[in-house]
Amino acid sequence: MKHISLLGATGSIGIQTLDVIRLHPEQFSLYSMAFGRNVEKAVPLIQEFKPAVIVVQDEDTKQRLSREIDHSRILTGGEGLIEAASADDVDVVVNAVMGSIGLPATLKAIQARKQIAIANKETLVTAGHLVMAEARKYGVELLPVDSEHSAIFQALNGENRKEIEKLIITASGGSFRDKSRDELKGVTVEDALNHPNWSMGAKITIDSASMMNKGLEVIEAHWLFQVPYEQIHVILHRESVIHSMVEYVDRNVIAQLGTPDMKVPIQYALTYPSRMDLPITKHLNLEEIATLNFEKMDMDRFPCLRMAYEAGRAGGSMPAVLNAANEEAVQMFLEGRISFLEIESYIEEALERHDKIHNPDLSTIISIDEETRKRVRFHLN
Repeated sequence: MKHISLLGATGSIGIQTLDVIRLHPEQFSLYSMAFGRNVEKAVPLIQEFKPAVIVVQDEDTKQRLSREIDHSRILTGGEGLIEAASADDVDVVVNAVMGSIGLPATLKAIQARKQIAIANKETLVTAGHLVMAEARKYGVELLPVDSEHSAIFQALNGENRKEIEKLIITASGGSFRDKSRDELKGVTVEDALNHPNWSMGAKITIDSASMMNKGLEVIEAHWLFQVPYEQIHVILHRESVIHSMVEYVDRNVIAQLGTPDMKVPIQYALTYPSRMDLPITKHLNLEEIATLNFEKMDMDRFPCLRMAYEAGRAGGSMPAVLNAANEEAVQMFLEGRISFLEIESYIEEALERHDKIHNPDLSTIISIDEETRKRVRFHLN
């Protein structure tokens, strides 16, 4: 029995993680869960899974939840996340929170030698050098939940990583893949949230439309697999059937294929190194799909992907600025305060204004994150 701490329980990944736990009650139990303020969504889940520990965003939410729940300890904020993730009873931490808030908790969980199933790109994007150093120090393997990184992880199983020629990350193209730059000028939030292949949260869906999601995945892959940016390639693959590939020095390419359903990589991360039946997901039918398409990525069409590569190569504090600026700009777009194309403009200006710090520690990263968000929120003044 694996006891799981689920950070980000009411988000898209969190809900699908609970689907997997529900499917295998003899294998998994939910020790702790964390969410923000969505009490209405959380209460039925708490009543069903009865976690020993619950973490919420603030005291007001704690008071609201206390009126509904009396069988769990309720903690708040970052300190609560750390306690929930590093508790003695926890075996696996699923980091599915949005944004960089999950970083300190992930570091503490690694130091407590917990297995980490990481669905939070921002943790590695903002502090990959710190996270991977701690993982090596404490002998903890990070198990990727993103479909692309799970695909690469599986394609590397049993192989010599020194023999990698390149990683090939596939991108669906998002909701605007068939639109020109000119056609993007009047798109709405509703247009952007209409992803053709995947069911995801709002922020990730917007990132997919801008291709920032893929840029963050490139930086994450660099840290997870210790591969230089020059050996990480992105290609457009509309069907989202091949989730990613690894080419080796002998020109062999190993690809991982599957139905576009996030429960597949979630369950693999929870059951690794074993596999289990997943009856709630349909089989991949290649005869039905018939054709797979691939296209070269256009960095001029998708400047967010270009900026992610540039920030990743620059290193230091630049990826933290990239991530924070993007999160704030996406939120402003979702609130109707800026246009879709302004997202990339805000990110680019934030990067240009920042003076890089070469090897930032955790407190510096947190400070840079807060400063960047404030600048973007107040229109970079």
